[in-house]
Amino acid sequence: MERRIGCLLITNRGEIARRIIRTCRKLGIKSAVIYSSADSEMPFVREADVAVLMEGNQLSDTYLNIAKILEAARLIKADAIHPAYGFLSENADFAQCVIDEGLFWVGPNPNAIAQMGLKANAKEIAISANVPVIPGYSGSEQGVEFLYNKGIEIGFPLLLKASAGGGGKGMRIVHEAQFLKDAIEGAAREAEKSFGNPSLLIERYFPSARHIEIQVLGDKHGNIIHLFERECSLQRRYQKIAEESPSPALSEDLRKKIADSALNLCRKIGYDNAGTVEFIYAENDGFYFLEVNTRLQVEHPVTEAICAIDLVEWQIRIAEGEKLTLKQEDISQKGYALECRLYAENPLNNFLPAIGKIFDWYAPEESGIRIDAAVEKGSEIGIMFDPMIAKIICHDKDRFSAIRKMSYYLKKIRCQGLKTNQLFLIKLIQNQHFINGDYNTHFISDKFPIAQELSISEAQKFESALALLLFRINNRASQKNNPQIPSGWRNNYFQDQKETFFVAGEVLEIQYRQLNEDQFSVKFKQISYQLNLSAVTENQIRFILNNCQQTYYVAETVEKTYFVHHPEAASIEIQVKDRYPAKKLEKIKGGYEAPMPGEILKILVSPGQEVDEGSPLIILVSMKMENTVSAAAAGIVTDIFVKEGELVSASKLLLSLTEITSSHAD
Repeated sequence: MERRIGCLLITNRGEIARRIIRTCRKLGIKSAVIYSSADSEMPFVREADVAVLMEGNQLSDTYLNIAKILEAARLIKADAIHPAYGFLSENADFAQCVIDEGLFWVGPNPNAIAQMGLKANAKEIAISANVPVIPGYSGSEQGVEFLYNKGIEIGFPLLLKASAGGGGKGMRIVHEAQFLKDAIEGAAREAEKSFGNPSLLIERYFPSARHIEIQVLGDKHGNIIHLFERECSLQRRYQKIAEESPSPALSEDLRKKIADSALNLCRKIGYDNAGTVEFIYAENDGFYFLEVNTRLQVEHPVTEAICAIDLVEWQIRIAEGEKLTLKQEDISQKGYALECRLYAENPLNNFLPAIGKIFDWYAPEESGIRIDAAVEKGSEIGIMFDPMIAKIICHDKDRFSAIRKMSYYLKKIRCQGLKTNQLFLIKLIQNQHFINGDYNTHFISDKFPIAQELSISEAQKFESALALLLFRINNRASQKNNPQIPSGWRNNYFQDQKETFFVAGEVLEIQYRQLNEDQFSVKFKQISYQLNLSAVTENQIRFILNNCQQTYYVAETVEKTYFVHHPEAASIEIQVKDRYPAKKLEKIKGGYEAPMPGEILKILVSPGQEVDEGSPLIILVSMKMENTVSAAAAGIVTDIFVKEGELVSASKLLLSLTEITSSHAD
């Protein structure tokens, strides 16, 4: 019998580690993971057959430390390593080290990774394979002045991209020459931090293009096939947020041309295992090669759904040396699949990452729905890693059916305790442009008014506040010392009780009176309502208002801060006003606060320095993404309250400025 994999070490974390573990169980392979101390309580650590702690607080100590990973493989006597995506998955040196160690490498051969690892080199190979490429610069000269001149020569708008990686890291869109140098410097810094390589390439930017990718699968015997396309044009911050297949933009003829181009490129480099060839498609300009992701993709479940194929299983079988038994003519797209990514982030604050504990998590099993989740109730989302919570994949007979089912299911998921993009996803796939298939990579920024789309109606705010009111009344009733005295009792019977809530930017004052155990009279904005409590079980509240019964779920986080899951508006954050006025927090005039939790990467100013409006002050990095705090007005830096390398929470005071008035300038 040929050598086979008995123990597979997964050098990744979160939802993808759990997903690979599932296939290991199916195949009878012992699963193992590495984990950092920050991940010690995450589900993937418990679900693996073996878990090896990688001590240290930095990625360089854990998921990016090749020597420690190989030592872990020796410790548990692993036969193979699966890198999944991100981290070391596209590191040719790591792949070669694994092979030199005598282990199976569950991924493409190191030579293919190396050839496609630098986008500039990949572009040259694509040209030699007669694959159309985007006009631009991809050379080795990387001086800021040189890149600036090249950009001017190519013409605007421009796209700067990290040559050594993807995922939106090190990417900038530049529309005017005056912003180009700053963009080059920022993109290079972010590329260095994310991929250990600051090199950039410059491409002509197509503002109305679509992002199309082709899934490929090859064996070690020269056989390679494609598994059709995925449409990945719904993006924010240059990163994908939802994917679908088949693409509503492609004809059968165009689909075949793009897929054939992908296969031509892969044959040119002798590609094996799973991979993705990415293209942009501009309706009037045709399609152009972008890059090859030499790994499994985040959105691979979309392909698995429409082709009824376990890609991870085939990755393992190919690594073991099996020939592909799948024939191109036997593979077809079955139905339609849509994936939505649930993130811990704030869509109303430019999708900046959020952190916190998940106090309530519920994702029910439904026919045609697959959940790849990184979390469970009690899990914490920190600043060290990508803020993805889960991927929701829906498969149905056609596009309309899948969109409708996904919309319904997204409303059922409960993820409470921190800000997420759940309501954003619901509204996004309900948008008529998306339903019509009329969108491109700039749809969210150009045609999706986020603040308007995510507005919560007054009725929804009121209903959520009522649910919280009943939750608090029930809690008081269960904790009272004298059961003979009703909750909220007072000696003036004619005086209603009152609660004040802060709900989505609005102050709601609700007056109420408990008539009996489950009946209340409620007054809101001078209108009276009859409210009947149907049931309370732990955090579930069911009540009847206006003859309509609805169910709500309440999660209490920090003191007097709650999240209420509304049947139509997902999770709504609510604060309860104290009965007694709290001491106001002192605000420093001219103070600048951190817009998100993160690490202070670079302080660009010093006390006493004069700055112009728009000048960058501090660069903050969270989950590998940079955010620059800039001056809102011209001024003089008075104090700096943080230092480089410091971890800060959202709203942490960073520095203060004294604005320069016109009289001062004179």
